[in-house]
This record gives sequence, structure tokens and C-alpha cells, in this order.
Amino acid sequence: MAAERQPRSRFSKKSSQSRSNLDSKLHNNKSYDELCWCPRASVVFNVLLSARISAAFLSNISDCDETYNYWEPTHYLLYGSGFQTWEYSPKYAIRSYGYLLLHVLPAQVVKQIFQANKVTVFYYVRFLLGILCAACETYFFKSLVYQFGNNVARLYFVLSAVSTGMFISSAAYLPSSFAMYCCLVAYGGWFNRNYPIAIFGIALGSLVGWPFFVILGVPIAFDIVIRQNKFWTFIQWSLGILLAVLIPLIAIDTHYYGKQVISPLNIVLYNVFSNGGPDLYGVESWTFYFKNGFLNFNCVFIMACFSLPFTLLTMCIVKKNRDLLQLPTWLVLSSIYIWALVFFTRPHKEERFLFPIYPLIILSAGIVLTSFQELYHHLLTPLNKRHYSSSSNWLIGIIMTVFTLISLSRSSALYVGYHAPLDVYPELHELVTPFDETKAPMFREDRKINVCVGREWYRYTSSFFLPPTWKYLFLKSEFSGQLPHQYKAGADGTKVVPQFMNDMNIEEVTVYSSIHDCDLLVDIDLPTEGEYEKNFSRLRNRWEIIYSKKFLDSTRSHPFFRAYYIPFISEKYTTYVDYNLLKSKRDRRKMHFDDE
Repeated sequence: MAAERQPRSRFSKKSSQSRSNLDSKLHNNKSYDELCWCPRASVVFNVLLSARISAAFLSNISDCDETYNYWEPTHYLLYGSGFQTWEYSPKYAIRSYGYLLLHVLPAQVVKQIFQANKVTVFYYVRFLLGILCAACETYFFKSLVYQFGNNVARLYFVLSAVSTGMFISSAAYLPSSFAMYCCLVAYGGWFNRNYPIAIFGIALGSLVGWPFFVILGVPIAFDIVIRQNKFWTFIQWSLGILLAVLIPLIAIDTHYYGKQVISPLNIVLYNVFSNGGPDLYGVESWTFYFKNGFLNFNCVFIMACFSLPFTLLTMCIVKKNRDLLQLPTWLVLSSIYIWALVFFTRPHKEERFLFPIYPLIILSAGIVLTSFQELYHHLLTPLNKRHYSSSSNWLIGIIMTVFTLISLSRSSALYVGYHAPLDVYPELHELVTPFDETKAPMFREDRKINVCVGREWYRYTSSFFLPPTWKYLFLKSEFSGQLPHQYKAGADGTKVVPQFMNDMNIEEVTVYSSIHDCDLLVDIDLPTEGEYEKNFSRLRNRWEIIYSKKFLDSTRSHPFFRAYYIPFISEKYTTYVDYNLLKSKRDRRKMHFDDE
């Protein structure tokens, strides 16, 4: 195993000797470390794969950016239709088609070779994202065994497999999730002393995924340049990988936009130097990420917040030989503090902005738990010659059980309360090609049907759930910001600068359609109405409910029980409304009718 981890020949002899010395130290500690059981990598991959595939089928689309900025352009590239946001206008060009192509190409294989319908293609892409995440996590797990030992690695494995944060992010079609995969690869390479892989992971995540991901490369660069004194090695690999990734990315975006585009640069310029920037889309208080982090990781997030001071204090008390941990603890743990320093202080906050550090949050908690076990063993059982974890495994077992139950409760609450859109929209295909072959379709396959939405526009699951000849139309609602427009038809639609688009989130009324054009309508049966948000579900003389699922009404539910699901108890403290698919009782092709 040590031979397989040797660095490439282009590294210096000093580097090879350093690595050899570390391998020797690891070998000397092997007999002690084997006293702590750890699952094989194949077992870890299979368990994580099961968890991530489950997330691919059960997790919600929790961010409308995922739909309109990624699923919709992907649908356009595959089927020739879809919504376009201002970010994809050649005038602004702050999104990369290179990132989309990573998903379009495998989806095209399924579409062409297996003749899969659009819903199948949608879940196939999610399925692939789950596999990719599990593979990256397994590589990261193996690096933890090498760098930190069995105990930290197995703690990370259990915490990651059941955490709500990973359930939400692992199969999300978002650059921040892609950056999370790259974080696993980059830090896995770093812990394995495979610096080219570490640099490649940071570069790929920053250029193809999200430019601000480069922040997580600061500890790695510090280690290579300052601690290892390999400045020129770092520069050579960085420049080589930068060109290898950036040149194809520029070529792809230039092809699709019809002009030379460096999309990562455009993203930075917009977010840092433009007037208003992302703050136009809402700002949150300083507590936002703390609440969000606790909901997704409960006690693990608290441990991660205090990981650095607690671990350093433990090291001072225990004074254990740290040969096994060649990387300083403060350097490894500094990554989440650097990320927090940048993003926690920004007014515009979104849940997905923390996705890249989710694995590092879990790792930090694993290091804290391991430090606690060492401290417990040192203070309470100093004469025990067994592995330090043996004396406190019972307590760690309790913590892990509590974490698992709370995490499963949170994940279940998200599914039970908010999964209705992903249940309702697939029924559109059922109206044309029923799963039950003995059931007559409601609409002919060649008929052009308009599906409308008002206040529920931001929960649209994507055009992958529309039959081929159908259209999705927006009705005016209380929302007064900018909504996306349809791509121009044709192969060069990505090169056309759309009219009536702006980067200031100013409402464009040209996107709205009339209620007269609607054959079907998706709406939620809320007790409240507004000037532009009528409750169509209760207009029984005009609309017929043909399919319905329950959806959590958070405003009328207890804060705790809307956040966590407890069977047989939550129902008493929560209120659900109907998420409905409505069918017009009038044929828009034959008659005109007044507004309701």
C-alpha cells in the first residue's frame, strides 16, 4: 500500500523521502490503530451509494435556481425547449455551459440509446450525481484512514451516511454540490500527499463549478508553498491544470454564447463589483447559517463550530505524539473558519452556499469526537493499554444514535412536508400515457396543452415533467421580481440576446400569460388570497381537481414539528394543505370566458 502512494517522479527527492518517512511512521502505528475497527472501502462505498441513490429519488428540489438555472438549460440542450434566465443571456453570460455538458452528455446517451422518457432522464441524472458523490466520499474516506487513522474515518463514514446535509446536497444539480464533490477529491488528495490531485480538485471546482470555491484551496496552498517549500512545484501544477481546464471551458462557452466568454470571471465581477449584485435577491440576518447548519447537522454543526479550540486544548492536555498527523490540526480545521469568515459576513445568504464545506463540517466533528475520546482515555483510564477509543465507545455510540435519529427525523420532515411538487408534476405524463394501459388517456399525445402556474412558480420541478408538446406558462402573482423566459427555438438559441431581460431583478410583464390560455393549472389550496393570487382550487365552477398531494403549511404549524417529523405525533401539531393539479372545465379553443 505504501508503494502505491508514492508521489510522481517529478517531485523532488526530499518530497519522496518525506513521504517515505510518513509511511514508515504509519506502519509503526499500524498495530495500535488496528485495535480500532474500521469498515473496508468497498463496504463504505456500498452504504454511501445506497444513501445517495435514496436521496436522488427522495430529496426535494429546494432551490428554484436548481430548476431554472440548470435543469431548464439542460432540457433545452436535450430537447430544444426550456426556460432561460438572465444569467444565460449572452449580454451577461455568468453561467457556464461547460458545467451543463457534464450532465447533458450522459443524459443524451440514455435518451438516444435507451429511448427513455423525460422523467426517466431526469432521475437518471440525479442517479449519476448520487454515484459520483458516493465515489468521491469513498476516496475521501480512504484518505482519512491514511491521514487520521481508523477512528476519525469511521466516525466520518457514519455521520456522513445519515446526515440531512448530505441528503440534501449529494444529488442536487447545483455548482455548489459539484464543488462539494471537488472538495472531497481535493482534500482527499491533500491528505494522501497527492498534490496534483489536490490542486486539480480545487481548480475544477472553482472553474467549472463555483469560482468562490477557490477559498478552500488556501490551506492546501499554504501547506505546499510554506510548509513543504514547494513554491515552483505549486506554480507549475497550478498553471498546467488551470490551462487544461480553462481553455476547454472558454471554448465551450464561446461556442454557445457566440462570443468569447470567461464565465468564472463574469461571476466574480457580478458578485463583487456590480451595483446591487446578489443582494437584489434578498438578504438574511447573521443567524441564518447557524440555524441552517443546526437543522442539517444538529450536534455535529455545534462540534464543528468549536472544533479548533477544543482540539488544540486536548492536544495540550494529552500531549500525545502526533507523528501520525503530519498536517497540523489547526491547518486542517481552518478551512471551515475561512469559509465562514467570507460567507457568514455577506448579506445575501443561501443554504447551498454551505454545500462545499459539508464534508469538512463532518470531518471537523469526527476530529472533535476523537479528541474527546483521547481526553477521556487520558484522564479517566490512564492505565488502560487498549486503544483510546475502547473506554468511551459506549458514549460515542449514544451520540451517534442521537445524531442519526435527529437527522432521519429532519430528512423525513423534508420529504413528508415538501415533496408534493415532485409527486404532482409526474402526473402530467400520466394524463397522456397512463401507466395502467387499460386506462384511457385524458389528452391526446399530439394535442398542445398549456400548464399554468401563479404563486407556485418557484416550486416548478422543470420541463422534464412536461409531455413533449406541452407548454408551461406564468400567471401574474404577488411576486414582483424577474421571471425567466423561454429560450429562442433553434440550434443557436443560446446565442440570441433575449429582449426584456435585466440584471437588476426588475419585473418584466411580458412573461405573463392570460388565464384564458390555461388548460391545466398547478396551485396550492391556501386559506389566504391576494389581488393576483386567487385560490383557484376553490373555484369549482371553473376548475376541477384531478390530482392532489398534501403539502405542509409552515405558517400554521408548530416550528419544531415542521422541522422534525415524529410519526403519530407531528400530525397533531402541523397543518397540511392540498397541492393540486387542476383541469379547466372549459375548452379554451371553443369559448372565451371572463376572469374569475
